[in-house]
Amino acid sequence: MNISFDNTENAFAYKSDKELNGAKFLFKTMEYPWFVKLGTTLTPYIMKSGLPMVNGLIRKTIFKQFVGGETLEETANVGNLLGKYGIQVILDYGVEGKESEASFDHATEEFMRVINYASTQTNIPFISIKVTGLARFGLLQTLNEAPRLRSGVHDHEEEIAEWDRVRDRMYTICELAAEKNIGVLIDAEESWIQDPIDRLCMEMMEAFNKEKVIVYNTIQLYRHDRLHFLQLSYKIAKQQQFKLGIKLVRGAYMEKERERAQELGYGSPIQPNKEATDTDFNKAVQFCFDHLEDISVIIASHNEASNLLAAQIMHERNLAHNHPHVHFSQLYGMSDNITFNLAKEGFKVSKYLPFGPIKDVIPYLMRRAKENSSVAGQTGRELSLIRKEIARRKVS
Repeated sequence: MNISFDNTENAFAYKSDKELNGAKFLFKTMEYPWFVKLGTTLTPYIMKSGLPMVNGLIRKTIFKQFVGGETLEETANVGNLLGKYGIQVILDYGVEGKESEASFDHATEEFMRVINYASTQTNIPFISIKVTGLARFGLLQTLNEAPRLRSGVHDHEEEIAEWDRVRDRMYTICELAAEKNIGVLIDAEESWIQDPIDRLCMEMMEAFNKEKVIVYNTIQLYRHDRLHFLQLSYKIAKQQQFKLGIKLVRGAYMEKERERAQELGYGSPIQPNKEATDTDFNKAVQFCFDHLEDISVIIASHNEASNLLAAQIMHERNLAHNHPHVHFSQLYGMSDNITFNLAKEGFKVSKYLPFGPIKDVIPYLMRRAKENSSVAGQTGRELSLIRKEIARRKVS
């Protein structure tokens, strides 16, 4: 095995000098937490003003770095470019947090359009879905907090009917995905709405993962209960005789989770420190490899050590780099040194590629900005690699 995540020539081969300098400028601004905090607080409100200047600035900076485009057609160009380097794509119609039934039905139609498009491409094996793109946040929170609702035994007929519509939307999407052989990755969300999402995932897996894995649940290992949840999910899958699809991530809502737990006076669901998160993530990787005959796993991580661990396990067990049950993934616009160098060694690896109107992907973009400023060393690592490549190009 000969992988180096320091090879910037591979990592940035797809970027022009101008694009590389643009990325350098963006990550440089993310080095200042106060600037990120101010920007992420004000941007959603400023966007509502509709000022063309603001829209244009966002489009040329953070949107360009982390999003494929506003339309599926624009995003196709990015997907095709990545495909030239042996990199696959997880397509994500970046809608979330809507509140109307009409918007949920529209999102369902859009997800189905994405599945149909993905099925015509050679390098788009997955699409990604947020349940908050199909269901009202308040409904999910109600279901999460009231155990009696999970069995459907309660006197709120409107909520039962509303949840049935959510299940029908998800079933319709997964049914088409199974027909077209496209994987559906269901994103994890905030802990106080996650329980109904997990239950919906298990229901869809039981329906569509009998022969092969179509539906994947996402497990956020910065939650201290999720390693146990992975083990429990595997046990349920064995009992119900379906195959488990799992995407492993560290997580994207850490600050929000801790703040809410403190405000409401309950124990934080978040790990006490980064070391505990890393330990559980690596244990989860090991668990999936130990049960690879029944689990398909996507190692969705920007942590170099975790990716090397997974690659090393595959090497030691003589597993093919393109094993059908193992996939690596990083977000578009981040950790190109991991993605492109894994692809160079023949591993199945993808970029998570969101698309959608700027106003709809703002929540996603704000999470990316916060993540880069809050994860120790992330922005510095991105910057150092970009600078290294810029210097290499000047010499050559």
